[in-house]
Amino acid sequence: MSSQTSILVVDDEPNNYDVIEMLLSRDGYNLDYARSGLEALKYLDDRLPSVILLDVMMPDINGIELCQQIKAHPAWYPIPIIMVTALNSKEDLARCLDAGADDFVSKPVNGVELRARVRSMLRIKQQYDALQSTLQLREDMSNMIVHDLRNPLSSILLAGTVLQLMDLPEKPQRKLEQIMLAGQQLQSLINNLLIMAKLEAGKLLLHRTDVDLCEIGTAALFDFEAIAAQKRIQLSSQLPEPGGKVCVDASLLRRVLDNLLSNAVKFSPCGSQVGLQIDYLAEGHARIQVTDSGTGISPELRQCIFEKYEVGRLVQDVSQTGLGLAFCKMVVTAHDGSIAVTDHQPSGSIFTVEI
Repeated sequence: MSSQTSILVVDDEPNNYDVIEMLLSRDGYNLDYARSGLEALKYLDDRLPSVILLDVMMPDINGIELCQQIKAHPAWYPIPIIMVTALNSKEDLARCLDAGADDFVSKPVNGVELRARVRSMLRIKQQYDALQSTLQLREDMSNMIVHDLRNPLSSILLAGTVLQLMDLPEKPQRKLEQIMLAGQQLQSLINNLLIMAKLEAGKLLLHRTDVDLCEIGTAALFDFEAIAAQKRIQLSSQLPEPGGKVCVDASLLRRVLDNLLSNAVKFSPCGSQVGLQIDYLAEGHARIQVTDSGTGISPELRQCIFEKYEVGRLVQDVSQTGLGLAFCKMVVTAHDGSIAVTDHQPSGSIFTVEI
């Protein structure tokens, strides 16, 4: 095993550490020692071990509580944890596993068993790291491809804008409008993908300013009037009086509104109604609700539809990428807000954003 493989032993009894050090000495691991749960947490803030050997019975934070804290931390949860315990009832062992432990050894510790379990956890960690590297490479390549699509698409939209200034016959003009609409939709999708990549990587900074939600809501509805008219859908609104403010990233919030309104129009039948309601709440918060008249969303799908590439119920002749609602969820979460969906009577859904 590589000399770089490190094992953190967390135990309030130094003699127990000495025993483990002796049992693992032949394998060439780098062993570090923490006398308490608090000391272990400080250690993890500085560096990440390959495996953690964690005693269950400790005075300040017991092993089960510490295991739960470690597994709840995004940067720490992949570290395999082997619980070292004198407890031997099935209920106690179940508590260790429920807390997130990956394995356990019983006291008094047997050297052959300990070495085998450590090797097993290291193999799992190596496989996990290799998989994460592959996934990251795939994600990076996808983001590069998406980014590179922007230049040719910008050329297409620019050429279309120039053609719109010309006095074209009616039929070519309609085709040009279709090209421009499709190009704008593709541009919006590309921008959403790039913003989502930055959000997931923690590299997107919110540019918060005081935003008038009446103004942003009015602008969003105006931009969807033509699309709604094609399906004879009526857009209704209940907007606050002008002058109210919330501190948000105006560009991202507008994209959230566009995605929700786009979905509402897309999934509502011809001749129905789509509604936008915005209310200011206490302490600089606000609620945004978009109501559609579609088929609705079943209770079992109401959480998963906010995940990437989840589309809920497939609808014939409607493009569904499974990215719009995922984008909304990421942006709203970045603002420390919430998004949810409920039934709209007699049919349809209500998407509610509190931000």
